[in-house]
Amino acid sequence: MRTYLVTGGAGFIGSNYIHYMFEKYGDDIRIINVDALTYAGNLENLKDVEDRDNYTFVKADICDKEAIRKIFSENDIDRVVHFAAESHVDRSIKNPEVFVKTNVLGTLVMLNCAKESWEEGESFKEGKKFLHVSTDEVYGSLEKEGEYFYETTPYDPHSPYSASKASSDMIVKSYMDTYKFPANITNCSNNYGPYQFPEKLIPLMINNALSGKKLPIYGDGKNVRDWLYVRDHAKAIDMVMEEGKLFETYNIGGHNEKQNIEIVNTIIEVLQEELDDNDPRKKLVSKDLITYVTDRKGHDRRYAIAPDKIKAAVGWEPDTMFKEGIRMTIKWYFEHEDWMKNVTSGDYQKYYQEMYKNR
Repeated sequence: MRTYLVTGGAGFIGSNYIHYMFEKYGDDIRIINVDALTYAGNLENLKDVEDRDNYTFVKADICDKEAIRKIFSENDIDRVVHFAAESHVDRSIKNPEVFVKTNVLGTLVMLNCAKESWEEGESFKEGKKFLHVSTDEVYGSLEKEGEYFYETTPYDPHSPYSASKASSDMIVKSYMDTYKFPANITNCSNNYGPYQFPEKLIPLMINNALSGKKLPIYGDGKNVRDWLYVRDHAKAIDMVMEEGKLFETYNIGGHNEKQNIEIVNTIIEVLQEELDDNDPRKKLVSKDLITYVTDRKGHDRRYAIAPDKIKAAVGWEPDTMFKEGIRMTIKWYFEHEDWMKNVTSGDYQKYYQEMYKNR
Protein backbone atom coordinates (compact mmCIF):
# COMPACT_ATOMS: atom_id res chain seq x y z
CA MET A 1 0.00 0.00 0.00
CA ARG A 2 1.44 3.38 -1.03
CA THR A 3 1.65 5.94 1.79
CA TYR A 4 1.11 9.65 1.16
CA LEU A 5 2.19 12.36 3.59
CA VAL A 6 -0.03 15.39 2.92
CA THR A 7 0.91 18.64 4.63
CA GLY A 8 -1.81 21.23 5.21
CA GLY A 9 -4.45 18.60 4.52
CA ALA A 10 -7.04 20.26 6.76
CA GLY A 11 -6.99 23.38 4.59
CA PHE A 12 -9.03 24.18 1.51
CA ILE A 13 -7.01 22.59 -1.30
CA GLY A 14 -5.45 19.89 0.87
CA SER A 15 -8.77 18.56 2.15
CA ASN A 16 -10.22 18.50 -1.37
CA TYR A 17 -7.16 16.59 -2.53
CA ILE A 18 -7.59 14.01 0.24
CA HIS A 19 -11.26 13.53 -0.67
CA TYR A 20 -10.31 13.14 -4.34
CA MET A 21 -7.61 10.58 -3.58
CA PHE A 22 -9.85 8.38 -1.45
CA GLU A 23 -12.59 8.56 -4.07
CA LYS A 24 -10.12 7.47 -6.74
CA TYR A 25 -7.97 4.92 -4.90
CA GLY A 26 -10.11 3.84 -1.94
CA ASP A 27 -8.30 1.36 0.33
CA ASP A 28 -5.33 1.02 -2.01
CA ILE A 29 -3.54 4.00 -0.45
CA ARG A 30 -2.82 5.35 3.00
CA ILE A 31 -2.84 9.06 3.80
CA ILE A 32 -1.15 10.77 6.75
CA ASN A 33 -2.43 14.32 7.08
CA VAL A 34 -0.15 16.76 8.91
CA ASP A 35 -1.64 20.12 9.81
CA ALA A 36 -0.91 22.71 12.50
CA LEU A 37 -4.62 23.66 12.63
CA THR A 38 -4.06 27.39 12.30
CA TYR A 39 -7.12 29.52 11.46
CA ALA A 40 -7.24 28.02 7.93
CA GLY A 41 -7.09 24.39 9.05
CA ASN A 42 -10.46 22.83 9.77
CA LEU A 43 -10.90 19.12 10.47
CA GLU A 44 -14.61 19.45 9.75
CA ASN A 45 -13.47 19.46 6.12
CA LEU A 46 -12.53 15.79 6.60
CA LYS A 47 -15.40 14.45 8.69
CA ASP A 48 -16.27 11.99 5.93
CA VAL A 49 -12.86 10.30 6.02
CA GLU A 50 -11.68 10.63 9.62
CA ASP A 51 -12.79 7.09 10.59
CA ARG A 52 -11.08 5.34 7.69
CA ASP A 53 -8.46 2.77 8.72
CA ASN A 54 -6.13 4.10 6.02
CA TYR A 55 -6.29 7.74 7.17
CA THR A 56 -4.29 9.30 10.02
CA PHE A 57 -4.26 12.88 11.25
CA VAL A 58 -1.21 14.31 13.03
CA LYS A 59 -1.33 17.78 14.56
CA ALA A 60 2.12 19.24 13.89
CA ASP A 61 3.81 22.34 12.56
CA ILE A 62 5.95 21.81 9.45
CA CYS A 63 8.58 24.03 11.07
CA ASP A 64 8.94 21.51 13.93
CA LYS A 65 11.83 19.42 12.66
CA GLU A 66 11.57 16.76 15.37
CA ALA A 67 7.84 16.24 14.84
CA ILE A 68 8.25 15.88 11.08
CA ARG A 69 11.31 13.66 11.43
CA LYS A 70 9.33 11.38 13.78
CA ILE A 71 6.59 10.94 11.17
CA PHE A 72 9.15 9.86 8.59
CA SER A 73 10.94 7.52 11.01
CA GLU A 74 7.71 5.78 12.07
CA ASN A 75 6.23 5.43 8.57
CA ASP A 76 7.46 4.33 5.18
CA ILE A 77 6.47 7.47 3.27
CA ASP A 78 6.29 7.03 -0.50
CA ARG A 79 4.87 10.40 -1.53
CA VAL A 80 4.89 13.87 0.00
CA VAL A 81 2.32 16.38 -1.25
CA HIS A 82 3.29 19.69 0.31
CA PHE A 83 0.32 22.06 0.51
CA ALA A 84 1.00 23.62 3.92
CA ALA A 85 1.50 27.36 3.55
CA GLU A 86 0.31 30.74 4.69
CA SER A 87 -1.56 31.97 1.61
CA HIS A 88 -3.63 35.12 2.15
CA VAL A 89 -1.99 38.16 0.54
CA ASP A 90 -3.60 40.73 2.87
CA ARG A 91 -2.32 38.84 5.92
CA SER A 92 1.16 38.71 4.41
CA ILE A 93 1.18 42.49 4.05
CA LYS A 94 0.37 42.88 7.74
CA ASN A 95 2.67 40.13 9.04
CA PRO A 96 5.36 39.03 6.56
CA GLU A 97 7.43 37.17 9.18
CA VAL A 98 4.87 34.39 9.61
CA PHE A 99 4.85 33.81 5.85
CA VAL A 100 8.61 33.55 5.62
CA LYS A 101 8.75 31.15 8.56
CA THR A 102 6.03 28.78 7.36
CA ASN A 103 6.50 28.96 3.62
CA VAL A 104 10.29 29.09 3.45
CA LEU A 105 11.63 27.46 6.61
CA GLY A 106 8.75 24.97 6.78
CA THR A 107 9.48 23.83 3.24
CA LEU A 108 13.16 23.46 4.11
CA VAL A 109 12.28 21.24 7.10
CA MET A 110 10.05 19.06 4.90
CA LEU A 111 12.79 18.69 2.29
CA ASN A 112 15.46 17.82 4.84
CA CYS A 113 13.33 15.24 6.63
CA ALA A 114 12.31 13.59 3.36
CA LYS A 115 15.92 13.64 2.15
CA GLU A 116 17.18 12.01 5.36
CA SER A 117 14.52 9.30 5.17
CA TRP A 118 14.83 8.56 1.47
CA GLU A 119 18.61 8.69 0.97
CA GLU A 120 20.20 5.40 -0.05
CA GLY A 121 23.91 5.84 -0.55
CA GLU A 122 24.49 8.42 -3.26
CA SER A 123 20.92 8.27 -4.55
CA PHE A 124 17.34 7.95 -3.30
CA LYS A 125 15.09 4.96 -2.74
CA GLU A 126 13.12 3.91 -5.78
CA GLY A 127 9.58 5.26 -6.08
CA LYS A 128 9.87 8.15 -3.63
CA LYS A 129 8.60 11.55 -4.72
CA PHE A 130 8.02 15.02 -3.26
CA LEU A 131 5.53 17.43 -4.86
CA HIS A 132 5.70 21.08 -3.86
CA VAL A 133 2.44 22.96 -4.47
CA SER A 134 3.01 26.61 -5.37
CA THR A 135 1.20 29.53 -7.01
CA ASP A 136 1.13 31.58 -10.19
CA GLU A 137 1.68 34.70 -8.08
CA VAL A 138 5.43 34.04 -8.07
CA TYR A 139 5.50 35.25 -11.69
CA GLY A 140 4.24 38.74 -10.87
CA SER A 141 1.75 40.58 -13.04
CA LEU A 142 0.86 40.38 -16.74
CA GLU A 143 0.35 43.82 -18.23
CA LYS A 144 -0.47 42.96 -21.85
CA GLU A 145 -3.42 41.08 -23.29
CA GLY A 146 -2.42 37.80 -24.87
CA GLU A 147 0.50 37.22 -22.50
CA TYR A 148 0.59 34.12 -20.31
CA PHE A 149 2.69 32.59 -17.56
CA TYR A 150 4.85 29.71 -18.72
CA GLU A 151 7.18 27.54 -16.68
CA THR A 152 10.05 29.58 -18.14
CA THR A 153 8.57 32.96 -17.12
CA PRO A 154 11.03 34.78 -14.81
CA TYR A 155 9.90 35.12 -11.20
CA ASP A 156 8.81 38.62 -10.21
CA PRO A 157 6.84 38.43 -6.91
CA HIS A 158 5.20 41.61 -5.64
CA SER A 159 3.81 40.70 -2.20
CA PRO A 160 5.38 39.12 0.89
CA TYR A 161 3.20 36.08 0.23
CA SER A 162 4.33 35.58 -3.36
CA ALA A 163 7.94 36.33 -2.40
CA SER A 164 7.83 33.63 0.29
CA LYS A 165 6.38 31.11 -2.18
CA ALA A 166 8.98 32.07 -4.80
CA SER A 167 11.67 31.47 -2.18
CA SER A 168 10.25 28.05 -1.31
CA ASP A 169 10.16 27.14 -5.01
CA MET A 170 13.82 28.09 -5.35
CA ILE A 171 14.75 25.93 -2.36
CA VAL A 172 12.96 22.92 -3.85
CA LYS A 173 14.65 23.57 -7.19
CA SER A 174 18.04 23.76 -5.48
CA TYR A 175 17.48 20.34 -3.91
CA MET A 176 16.53 18.89 -7.27
CA ASP A 177 19.62 20.39 -8.90
CA THR A 178 22.13 19.78 -6.11
CA TYR A 179 21.05 16.42 -4.70
CA LYS A 180 18.90 15.10 -7.57
CA PHE A 181 16.16 15.02 -4.95
CA PRO A 182 13.04 13.37 -6.49
CA ALA A 183 10.60 16.23 -6.70
CA ASN A 184 8.28 18.32 -8.84
CA ILE A 185 6.91 21.84 -8.47
CA THR A 186 3.42 22.85 -9.55
CA ASN A 187 2.26 26.45 -9.88
CA CYS A 188 -1.51 26.82 -9.94
CA SER A 189 -3.97 29.62 -10.62
CA ASN A 190 -6.68 30.81 -8.19
CA ASN A 191 -8.67 27.89 -6.78
CA TYR A 192 -12.33 27.88 -5.79
CA GLY A 193 -14.82 25.28 -4.58
CA PRO A 194 -15.98 23.56 -1.35
CA TYR A 195 -14.29 24.16 2.02
CA GLN A 196 -12.62 27.46 1.08
CA PHE A 197 -12.01 29.79 4.02
CA PRO A 198 -14.41 32.75 3.73
CA GLU A 199 -11.74 35.46 3.69
CA LYS A 200 -11.16 34.52 0.03
CA LEU A 201 -13.08 36.29 -2.74
CA ILE A 202 -15.68 33.74 -3.81
CA PRO A 203 -16.85 32.36 -0.43
CA LEU A 204 -16.70 35.88 1.03
CA MET A 205 -18.98 37.23 -1.68
CA ILE A 206 -21.39 34.29 -1.39
CA ASN A 207 -21.63 34.64 2.38
CA ASN A 208 -21.94 38.44 2.35
CA ALA A 209 -24.54 38.45 -0.42
CA LEU A 210 -26.73 35.93 1.40
CA SER A 211 -26.51 38.10 4.52
CA GLY A 212 -27.20 41.37 2.70
CA LYS A 213 -23.72 42.67 3.59
CA LYS A 214 -21.53 44.84 1.40
CA LEU A 215 -19.48 43.16 -1.32
CA PRO A 216 -16.07 44.88 -1.11
CA ILE A 217 -14.06 44.98 -4.34
CA TYR A 218 -10.53 46.34 -4.55
CA GLY A 219 -9.82 49.29 -6.85
CA ASP A 220 -11.81 49.33 -10.09
CA GLY A 221 -12.62 45.62 -9.91
CA LYS A 222 -10.87 44.89 -13.20
CA ASN A 223 -7.99 42.83 -11.86
CA VAL A 224 -7.96 39.52 -13.76
CA ARG A 225 -7.41 36.07 -12.30
CA ASP A 226 -7.44 32.62 -13.88
CA TRP A 227 -9.90 30.48 -11.88
CA LEU A 228 -9.43 26.75 -11.34
CA TYR A 229 -12.02 24.45 -9.77
CA VAL A 230 -10.29 22.78 -6.85
CA ARG A 231 -11.14 19.22 -7.87
CA ASP A 232 -9.45 19.81 -11.22
CA HIS A 233 -6.38 20.93 -9.28
CA ALA A 234 -6.45 17.74 -7.17
CA LYS A 235 -6.63 15.66 -10.34
CA ALA A 236 -3.66 17.54 -11.84
CA ILE A 237 -1.52 16.99 -8.75
CA ASP A 238 -2.23 13.26 -8.80
CA MET A 239 -1.38 13.04 -12.50
CA VAL A 240 1.90 14.95 -12.06
CA MET A 241 2.80 12.81 -9.07
CA GLU A 242 2.27 9.56 -10.99
CA GLU A 243 3.11 10.50 -14.58
CA GLY A 244 5.15 13.69 -14.46
CA LYS A 245 8.86 13.71 -15.19
CA LEU A 246 11.07 14.17 -12.16
CA PHE A 247 12.69 17.59 -11.57
CA GLU A 248 10.15 19.39 -13.76
CA THR A 249 7.82 22.31 -12.98
CA TYR A 250 4.24 22.20 -14.26
CA ASN A 251 1.84 25.14 -14.43
CA ILE A 252 -1.81 24.30 -13.68
CA GLY A 253 -4.32 26.80 -15.13
CA GLY A 254 -8.08 26.81 -15.48
CA HIS A 255 -8.72 28.56 -18.83
CA ASN A 256 -11.13 30.75 -16.83
CA GLU A 257 -9.81 34.32 -16.91
CA LYS A 258 -12.24 36.68 -15.20
CA GLN A 259 -12.17 40.21 -13.82
CA ASN A 260 -13.03 40.40 -10.12
CA ILE A 261 -16.16 42.41 -10.90
CA GLU A 262 -17.23 39.68 -13.36
CA ILE A 263 -16.86 37.10 -10.61
CA VAL A 264 -19.02 39.08 -8.21
CA ASN A 265 -21.70 39.76 -10.82
CA THR A 266 -21.79 36.07 -11.73
CA ILE A 267 -22.18 35.08 -8.08
CA ILE A 268 -25.10 37.49 -7.67
CA GLU A 269 -26.78 36.25 -10.85
CA VAL A 270 -26.41 32.57 -9.90
CA LEU A 271 -27.65 33.21 -6.36
CA GLN A 272 -30.72 34.99 -7.69
CA GLU A 273 -31.38 32.06 -10.05
CA GLU A 274 -30.82 29.37 -7.42
CA LEU A 275 -32.67 30.90 -4.47
CA ASP A 276 -36.32 29.95 -4.11
CA ASP A 277 -38.76 32.87 -4.45
CA ASN A 278 -39.96 32.18 -0.90
CA ASP A 279 -36.44 32.35 0.52
CA PRO A 280 -36.12 35.72 2.32
CA ARG A 281 -32.45 35.89 1.35
CA LYS A 282 -33.38 36.36 -2.30
CA LYS A 283 -34.42 39.95 -1.56
CA LEU A 284 -31.04 40.59 0.08
CA VAL A 285 -28.96 39.53 -2.92
CA SER A 286 -28.42 42.60 -5.09
CA LYS A 287 -25.76 44.31 -7.16
CA ASP A 288 -26.43 47.36 -4.97
CA LEU A 289 -24.28 45.60 -2.36
CA ILE A 290 -21.15 46.04 -4.51
CA THR A 291 -18.78 48.48 -2.85
CA TYR A 292 -15.45 49.60 -4.27
CA VAL A 293 -12.70 49.96 -1.66
CA THR A 294 -9.12 51.26 -1.66
CA ASP A 295 -6.93 48.97 -3.73
CA ARG A 296 -4.61 46.46 -2.09
CA LYS A 297 -0.94 47.45 -1.86
CA GLY A 298 1.10 45.94 -4.69
CA HIS A 299 -2.04 44.49 -6.29
CA ASP A 300 -1.09 42.53 -9.42
CA ARG A 301 -3.26 43.41 -12.41
CA ARG A 302 -3.57 40.11 -14.24
CA TYR A 303 -2.64 36.44 -13.90
CA ALA A 304 -3.09 33.89 -16.66
CA ILE A 305 -1.49 30.47 -16.96
CA ALA A 306 -0.72 28.57 -20.14
CA PRO A 307 -1.08 24.89 -19.10
CA ASP A 308 0.41 23.62 -22.37
CA LYS A 309 3.25 21.69 -20.74
CA ILE A 310 1.12 19.69 -18.29
CA LYS A 311 -1.33 18.81 -21.04
CA ALA A 312 1.45 17.57 -23.30
CA ALA A 313 3.25 15.71 -20.50
CA VAL A 314 0.41 13.92 -18.68
CA GLY A 315 -2.74 14.76 -20.65
CA TRP A 316 -4.30 16.95 -17.98
CA GLU A 317 -6.71 19.78 -18.74
CA PRO A 318 -9.49 21.29 -16.63
CA ASP A 319 -12.85 19.55 -16.72
CA THR A 320 -14.84 22.38 -15.13
CA MET A 321 -15.62 25.71 -16.75
CA PHE A 322 -16.39 28.61 -14.43
CA LYS A 323 -20.17 28.88 -14.83
CA GLU A 324 -20.53 25.18 -13.99
CA GLY A 325 -17.99 25.35 -11.17
CA ILE A 326 -19.50 28.40 -9.52
CA ARG A 327 -22.94 26.76 -9.55
CA MET A 328 -21.53 23.65 -7.88
CA THR A 329 -19.70 25.83 -5.35
CA ILE A 330 -22.78 27.88 -4.46
CA LYS A 331 -24.84 24.69 -4.16
CA TRP A 332 -22.25 23.26 -1.79
CA TYR A 333 -22.41 26.33 0.47
CA PHE A 334 -26.23 26.12 0.43
CA GLU A 335 -26.01 22.51 1.59
CA HIS A 336 -23.37 23.23 4.23
CA GLU A 337 -24.63 26.34 6.01
CA ASP A 338 -23.56 24.93 9.38
CA TRP A 339 -19.99 24.64 8.10
CA MET A 340 -19.99 28.31 7.11
CA LYS A 341 -21.50 29.37 10.44
CA ASN A 342 -18.88 27.41 12.39
CA VAL A 343 -16.07 28.95 10.36
CA THR A 344 -17.29 32.55 10.49
CA SER A 345 -18.02 32.29 14.22
CA GLY A 346 -14.72 30.60 15.02
CA ASP A 347 -16.46 27.67 16.73
CA TYR A 348 -14.53 25.16 14.61
CA GLN A 349 -11.28 26.34 16.21
CA LYS A 350 -12.60 26.13 19.78
CA TYR A 351 -13.68 22.52 19.32
CA TYR A 352 -10.41 21.26 17.85
CA GLN A 353 -8.18 23.37 20.09
CA GLU A 354 -9.83 21.71 23.09
CA MET A 355 -9.49 18.26 21.49
CA TYR A 356 -5.77 18.64 20.76
CA LYS A 357 -4.60 20.93 23.56
CA ASN A 358 -2.72 18.15 25.36
CA ARG A 359 -1.36 16.34 22.31
